[in-house]
Amino acid sequence: MDRIPHETSDQLSRALGEAVVRMWGNLPQDVQQEIFEGAISFRGEATRPQLALFLHGKHPRTSASMIARAILEPDSLGG
Repeated sequence: MDRIPHETSDQLSRALGEAVVRMWGNLPQDVQQEIFEGAISFRGEATRPQLALFLHGKHPRTSASMIARAILEPDSLGG
């Protein structure tokens, strides 16, 4: 069996990662945790906060609350 060229391997890994991100909110919590910890072990502990924020923005339950907090309240407009 021929080996996949490095460039193709990177493209396939990106495609798989993008698919996981799109499905993130539908994955069971234990699967989310396992994928998250796997990514941290691959990229390093310093990635944890940034990846957590990114994934919270991709999860339907948490992204809705992030959007709601970002909307200015009437009192914050100086009124």
